[in-house]
Amino acid sequence: MASTVLVDLVPLLALGVLLAVAFWHPSGPVEAGVALAAAGCCVVTAASSRAQAADSVVALLPVVVFLAAILVVAGACAERGLFRALGERIGRPGASGPRFLTLTFAAAVAVTAVLSLDATVVLLTPVVLAAAVRAGVRPGPALSACVRLANSSSLLLPVSNLTTLLTLNSLDLSLGRFALLMAPAWVAVIAVEYAGHRLFYARDLRIERSAVLLPGAEPIPVPRLPLVVVAFMLLGFVGTSLVGIGAAWGAAWVALAAAVVLTGNALVTRSGAWSGAPGPVGRAVHSAHLGFAVFVLGLGVVVDALARGRFGELVARLLPDGTALADLIWLALVATVLANLLNNLPATLLLIPLVAPMGTVAVLATLIGLNVGASLTWTGSLANLLWRRTLARAGVRPSGKEFHAMACITVPAGVAVGVVAVWATAGILA
Repeated sequence: MASTVLVDLVPLLALGVLLAVAFWHPSGPVEAGVALAAAGCCVVTAASSRAQAADSVVALLPVVVFLAAILVVAGACAERGLFRALGERIGRPGASGPRFLTLTFAAAVAVTAVLSLDATVVLLTPVVLAAAVRAGVRPGPALSACVRLANSSSLLLPVSNLTTLLTLNSLDLSLGRFALLMAPAWVAVIAVEYAGHRLFYARDLRIERSAVLLPGAEPIPVPRLPLVVVAFMLLGFVGTSLVGIGAAWGAAWVALAAAVVLTGNALVTRSGAWSGAPGPVGRAVHSAHLGFAVFVLGLGVVVDALARGRFGELVARLLPDGTALADLIWLALVATVLANLLNNLPATLLLIPLVAPMGTVAVLATLIGLNVGASLTWTGSLANLLWRRTLARAGVRPSGKEFHAMACITVPAGVAVGVVAVWATAGILA
């Protein structure tokens, strides 16, 4: 009995420690070390066997390779001025609050879809903050849009979010078919977010301050190479899907190729002698956040062990038997609750294998809860924590009261309309 309790308790405690580390976000080596220790505890206490832990790592490996590579691509795009050029075009002096918000929405949706939600919260957010000051508008509405769209607009393409890529890896769908099924839900959720922001921030959008004029400053040109590489990367995602390469490994190889091209170009074109600053390869390694990649692998081992115990059985009992609209809404609700209790990445690792036998529509409805529903609390998504940390480094302390009040307006409505849209679309395309 004692050993059975230990088998159930150790993965739960290990997950709690990993979530605390994610919230704290220490250095990469510390993240990796804690994750390896947590996974090791699960193996030592027989909550997971060595073979099961190895299988979990192998299953997650392409997702982690993709994560590291896409972070390098996003970092290279930022280094070449793509985000600064984007911010300059969003925040032209004298822009109205509603126009600034609309342009921020367009930028956040595009960046999330192509370069993943991490690029939106880490790279786009500070640019939007600076652009708001330059344009003379209150930054709150647009900053909120960055974090909420990082989660909500990551539904369209599997490469937008680890949760989405993990989900596609469990489905027999091409990237194009996945996008076709999710497109109406994606549009509907973004519309809910936009309406919610216009309503919640109506007063802020009307208030304008003096714009910061920079006389004589030349407009930042839009760098061409990152745009070309990103365009070919998108084509590569589609191409690997069409030729039958697995979704996760296909995305990983394409993103890795894009990262190599951008890093190689930086090596060839850099000027000047070596200095104390990191070179292109060093910056690429830094952008890849390898410590976090190890953290994700360790998290996968811990959640796999948790799913094999009583907690996994409890979650399985919560799931409905059918796939009627009411069942799909219930699935999204369970996913939302688990995402905000456990964080949406471990919730995905736990839920998707249980829901996958129920079929494609059930999995997609669950994904809506995991992504859109993760905006309900700070801990629902790692993107929320990264966004808060990014603003803190810029000297801005985001309001928890404001964040959660906005969540109460957009999350329930977004999850509901998203599920209805997926259900209706699947019925039409069936």
